[in-house]
Amino acid sequence: MSCSGCQLANKKENVHVVFEDNDICCILDHQPFNEGHVLLLPKKHTRFFDELDDNTTNSLMKASKIISKAIKKLFQPDGITICQNGGIFDELTHFHMHIVPRYEGQNFADFYIEDGATYTEEDNKLEQTKRKMIKMIKVLE
Repeated sequence: MSCSGCQLANKKENVHVVFEDNDICCILDHQPFNEGHVLLLPKKHTRFFDELDDNTTNSLMKASKIISKAIKKLFQPDGITICQNGGIFDELTHFHMHIVPRYEGQNFADFYIEDGATYTEEDNKLEQTKRKMIKMIKVLE
Protein backbone atom coordinates (compact mmCIF):
# COMPACT_ATOMS: atom_id res chain seq x y z
CA MET A 1 0.00 0.00 0.00
CA SER A 2 2.40 2.69 -1.22
CA CYS A 3 -0.35 5.10 -2.32
CA SER A 4 -0.59 7.99 0.14
CA GLY A 5 -4.35 8.25 -0.45
CA CYS A 6 -4.77 4.57 0.44
CA GLN A 7 -2.65 5.13 3.55
CA LEU A 8 -4.89 8.00 4.65
CA ALA A 9 -8.20 6.34 3.74
CA ASN A 10 -7.29 3.16 5.59
CA LYS A 11 -5.89 4.99 8.63
CA LYS A 12 -2.32 3.78 8.18
CA GLU A 13 -1.28 7.40 8.83
CA ASN A 14 -2.34 9.63 11.72
CA VAL A 15 -5.66 11.07 10.53
CA HIS A 16 -8.64 12.79 12.13
CA VAL A 17 -11.68 10.82 10.96
CA VAL A 18 -15.01 12.65 11.12
CA PHE A 19 -17.11 10.10 9.20
CA GLU A 20 -16.62 6.72 7.56
CA ASP A 21 -18.47 3.71 6.26
CA ASN A 22 -17.41 0.50 4.51
CA ASP A 23 -16.39 2.32 1.32
CA ILE A 24 -15.01 5.73 2.29
CA CYS A 25 -13.14 7.58 5.01
CA CYS A 26 -13.64 11.32 5.64
CA ILE A 27 -10.81 13.11 7.41
CA LEU A 28 -9.88 16.64 8.35
CA ASP A 29 -7.35 18.15 5.96
CA HIS A 30 -4.09 18.70 7.86
CA GLN A 31 -3.56 21.87 5.82
CA PRO A 32 -7.09 23.30 5.97
CA PHE A 33 -8.21 26.27 3.93
CA ASN A 34 -10.62 26.94 6.82
CA GLU A 35 -11.61 25.05 9.96
CA GLY A 36 -13.82 22.13 8.97
CA HIS A 37 -12.05 21.43 5.64
CA VAL A 38 -12.64 17.71 5.02
CA LEU A 39 -11.18 15.19 2.55
CA LEU A 40 -13.35 12.28 1.38
CA LEU A 41 -11.36 9.26 0.18
CA PRO A 42 -12.40 5.83 -1.09
CA LYS A 43 -10.86 3.02 0.97
CA LYS A 44 -10.28 0.99 -2.20
CA HIS A 45 -7.62 2.48 -4.45
CA THR A 46 -9.25 4.44 -7.22
CA ARG A 47 -7.53 7.12 -9.23
CA PHE A 48 -10.25 8.71 -11.33
CA PHE A 49 -13.87 9.71 -10.78
CA ASP A 50 -15.14 7.61 -13.67
CA GLU A 51 -13.56 4.50 -12.10
CA LEU A 52 -15.62 4.68 -8.87
CA ASP A 53 -18.05 1.84 -8.26
CA ASP A 54 -21.69 2.67 -7.48
CA ASN A 55 -21.44 1.92 -3.75
CA THR A 56 -18.46 4.24 -3.33
CA THR A 57 -20.12 6.97 -5.39
CA ASN A 58 -23.27 6.73 -3.27
CA SER A 59 -21.20 6.82 -0.07
CA LEU A 60 -19.35 9.92 -1.28
CA MET A 61 -22.60 11.74 -2.03
CA LYS A 62 -24.20 10.74 1.30
CA ALA A 63 -21.09 11.85 3.20
CA SER A 64 -20.89 15.13 1.24
CA LYS A 65 -24.44 15.95 2.24
CA ILE A 66 -24.11 15.15 5.95
CA ILE A 67 -20.69 16.81 6.28
CA SER A 68 -21.96 19.94 4.51
CA LYS A 69 -24.89 20.12 6.94
CA ALA A 70 -22.53 19.74 9.91
CA ILE A 71 -20.20 22.46 8.56
CA LYS A 72 -23.13 24.84 8.07
CA LYS A 73 -24.36 24.30 11.65
CA LEU A 74 -20.94 24.47 13.29
CA PHE A 75 -19.09 27.17 11.38
CA GLN A 76 -21.86 29.24 9.68
CA PRO A 77 -19.84 29.74 6.48
CA ASP A 78 -21.07 32.05 3.73
CA GLY A 79 -20.79 29.08 1.37
CA ILE A 80 -19.30 25.64 0.90
CA THR A 81 -17.16 24.44 -1.97
CA ILE A 82 -17.11 20.75 -2.87
CA CYS A 83 -14.42 19.94 -5.40
CA GLN A 84 -12.25 17.21 -6.85
CA ASN A 85 -9.00 17.61 -8.73
CA GLY A 86 -8.18 14.81 -11.13
CA GLY A 87 -5.33 13.76 -13.36
CA ILE A 88 -2.13 15.73 -13.00
CA PHE A 89 -3.90 18.00 -10.48
CA ASP A 90 -4.40 15.13 -8.01
CA GLU A 91 -1.45 15.37 -5.65
CA LEU A 92 -2.40 12.12 -3.84
CA THR A 93 -2.76 10.04 -7.04
CA HIS A 94 -5.86 8.65 -5.32
CA PHE A 95 -9.38 9.96 -5.91
CA HIS A 96 -10.48 12.38 -3.21
CA MET A 97 -12.92 15.22 -2.76
CA HIS A 98 -12.63 18.37 -0.69
CA ILE A 99 -15.45 19.97 1.28
CA VAL A 100 -14.36 23.48 2.21
CA PRO A 101 -16.28 26.06 4.25
CA ARG A 102 -15.91 29.49 2.63
CA TYR A 103 -16.36 33.05 3.84
CA GLU A 104 -17.07 36.30 2.03
CA GLY A 105 -13.94 38.12 0.98
CA GLN A 106 -11.77 35.02 0.67
CA ASN A 107 -10.01 34.51 -2.64
CA PHE A 108 -10.50 30.81 -3.33
CA ALA A 109 -7.76 30.94 -5.96
CA ASP A 110 -5.40 30.89 -2.96
CA PHE A 111 -6.59 27.32 -2.33
CA TYR A 112 -4.94 26.28 -5.59
CA ILE A 113 -1.71 28.27 -5.32
CA GLU A 114 1.30 26.06 -4.72
CA ASP A 115 3.57 28.52 -2.96
CA GLY A 116 5.71 25.95 -1.17
CA ALA A 117 4.27 26.88 2.23
CA THR A 118 4.11 23.96 4.61
CA TYR A 119 1.49 25.23 7.05
CA THR A 120 -0.03 22.33 8.95
CA GLU A 121 -2.83 22.73 11.48
CA GLU A 122 -1.81 21.85 15.02
CA ASP A 123 -2.91 18.39 16.10
CA ASN A 124 -4.81 19.66 19.14
CA LYS A 125 -6.84 22.07 16.97
CA LEU A 126 -7.64 19.27 14.52
CA GLU A 127 -8.68 17.05 17.45
CA GLN A 128 -11.05 19.77 18.74
CA THR A 129 -12.56 20.24 15.28
CA LYS A 130 -12.90 16.47 14.87
CA ARG A 131 -14.84 16.15 18.15
CA LYS A 132 -17.19 19.00 17.22
CA MET A 133 -17.87 17.56 13.77
CA ILE A 134 -18.44 13.98 14.96
CA LYS A 135 -20.89 15.21 17.59
CA MET A 136 -22.81 17.30 15.03
CA ILE A 137 -22.87 14.51 12.42
CA LYS A 138 -24.36 12.12 15.00
CA VAL A 139 -27.09 14.68 15.74
CA LEU A 140 -27.85 15.11 12.02
CA GLU A 141 -27.85 11.45 10.98
